[in-house]
Amino acid sequence: MDLSFTAEERAFRAELRDFFHTAVPDRIRRKLREGLHASKEEQVEAQRILNARGLAVPHWPVEWGGQNWSPIQTYIYQDELQQASVPSPLPFNCSMVGPVIAEFGSQVHKQRFLARAANLDDWWCQGFSEPGAGSDLASLRTAAVRDGDHFVINGQKTWTTLGQYADWIFVLARTDMAAKKQEGISFILVDMKTPGITVRPIQTIDGGVEVNEVWFDDVRVPAENLVGEINKGWDYAKFLLGNERTGIARIGISKARLLRIRELAAMEHVGEIRLIDDPKFREKLVNVEVELKALEMTQLRVVAQEKYLPRGKPNPMSSVLKIKGSELQQATTELMMDVIGPYVAPFFTEEELEFRNEPPIGPDDAATAAPMYFNMRKVSIYGGSNEIQRNILAKAVLGF
Repeated sequence: MDLSFTAEERAFRAELRDFFHTAVPDRIRRKLREGLHASKEEQVEAQRILNARGLAVPHWPVEWGGQNWSPIQTYIYQDELQQASVPSPLPFNCSMVGPVIAEFGSQVHKQRFLARAANLDDWWCQGFSEPGAGSDLASLRTAAVRDGDHFVINGQKTWTTLGQYADWIFVLARTDMAAKKQEGISFILVDMKTPGITVRPIQTIDGGVEVNEVWFDDVRVPAENLVGEINKGWDYAKFLLGNERTGIARIGISKARLLRIRELAAMEHVGEIRLIDDPKFREKLVNVEVELKALEMTQLRVVAQEKYLPRGKPNPMSSVLKIKGSELQQATTELMMDVIGPYVAPFFTEEELEFRNEPPIGPDDAATAAPMYFNMRKVSIYGGSNEIQRNILAKAVLGF
C-alpha cells in the first residue's frame, strides 16, 4: 500500500496550513498551544470562521455543508487543523449528532438542525453515560415513556462535557424495558430549556468544571424529536462512537506537543545541562515519536478502508486509534512534565490563571503542564474505555 502523498495532496495541505495560520486569530490559537481551553465565545468565533470557508463539517454530505473530500484529504485537514492549534469544530455538533442526523434523521431534522449545528448557532452536548453505565453504555437506565405526542424522560446522565453551555442534548434513553439491553434504546433530541432538566457541575482533578451531571425529571419531549426508528438507538450510537474514537487519536495535537517538548528540552538553564543531552530523556522522547509515527501510518490505513465500508457502519479498527492515540496523548503530557521539571509545582486552574497578573515561574508552559497532565488521564476512559476497545477488537476484528 502506497502511503505517500501526491503533489495535489501536498498542495492541499499547504493551502489549509496557510488558512489556519492566517484566518483564525493567533490569540485563540495561542491559548491552545499553551494548554488552555478556548472559551465558549472563542470556540464559536473559530468555528464560524471555518464554516464560512466550508471547513467546519467537510466530512458531512455536500448538501449539508460537506466537501466531498477523499478520506486522505479529510485526514490532512484534521492533521493541519490540530498542528495549527485551531479549536476543532465542536465534536458534539460536527462529529457526533450531525453525522447521525445526516445519516438517519428525517428530512425535517436535517433542515432544522444541520446548518445550525455546523455554524454553532446551536451548541449540542452528549447524553450517553450514566452512573453505572459508562463503558457498559447499554446498561443505561434513563427511560423515555411514550405519552401521546410526547416522550416523558426520567433519569440521570453524567460526565456531560460542556453541558453548561448547551442549547440541545442528544439522549440515549430506554424505550422498551423488556427488550435485551442493546435492543430497547432510542436516540432522542432534547431542548435543554425544557422544564425538568437540571445541570450540575462536576469538578475534575485539574480543577476545571467542564463536565456535568444532567438530571431529567418528567421532561416532556415531542415524539417528532426521535431520530430514526424507535428502539434502534444503539445502532446509531455505535455509528456515532466510531466517529468519536477515530477523532480521539488527535495525532496532530500530539505532534505539536512533541515539537514544543523538543524546543523546551533544547533550552539551556543556568548550572544545568540541556535535557535533550540526557540520553535517558532522549530515549523516552524518541520512543514516543516512533510510536506516534506508527499510529499515523495506522490511521492512514484505517482512513483508506473507509470507502469500502457499508454506509452507516462504524469501522471497528477505529478502536486501535482510540487506544493508542489516548496512550500517546498521556505520554506526551508526561514528557512535558519531565521537561519543565520543578516549575510545574505551582498548580493553578485555568480560572485562577485568568486572574493572575504575574507570569508563571519558568517556561510559559509551566503553569498549564500539570493541569493538562491530570486532565489527559481521562482520555483512556471516555469514548469507551481502552479495555472495552480491546474487547471490540477481539470480537469484531480477530473473531474471538
